[in-house]
Amino acid sequence: MSTLKAHAISTRRLDLLPLHVEHTEEMAAVLSDPALHTFIGGTPDTPQTLRSRYQRMTAGSPDPAVSWLNWVVRLRDELCLTGTVQATVSPSGRGLIAEIAWVVGTPWQGRGIATEAAQGLVDWLSRRPVHAVIAHIRPDHRASAAVATAAGLTPTDQWHEDEIRWHRSIRP
Repeated sequence: MSTLKAHAISTRRLDLLPLHVEHTEEMAAVLSDPALHTFIGGTPDTPQTLRSRYQRMTAGSPDPAVSWLNWVVRLRDELCLTGTVQATVSPSGRGLIAEIAWVVGTPWQGRGIATEAAQGLVDWLSRRPVHAVIAHIRPDHRASAAVATAAGLTPTDQWHEDEIRWHRSIRP
């Protein structure tokens, strides 16, 4: 199975740029607010830890059937990075399934950036051989639920750890 590669995606206000290690310094600042970890736990990465993580992520999955696709989100008008979106694309019984996630730095929240980025990502995935998109969202994370809804995902009755599985089928 061929692996997918992240390509630049443009939306009305955003450029989703394939992640590079060189994004570390700016992204460390974007992701530095401890409040971002309210729902996911942990603490913000130091620039050194984030650089190591980005090196692993950009090297790709050790499983050749799995694609790790990662983008930084650039707000075009302000020429700054504001967050990330990602998709882990894996084989499933019916083809490829993409598990997506997003994060937007605190100063840019509430401006529709996560929604626009997630919609752009799902639109891009829908033009690939992906048959379903999933996300895992904590039941009390209303902002992420709104983003998932806007991207066409709906909650299921399935749980993964403390999160609800959201799903969207993509018709070829």
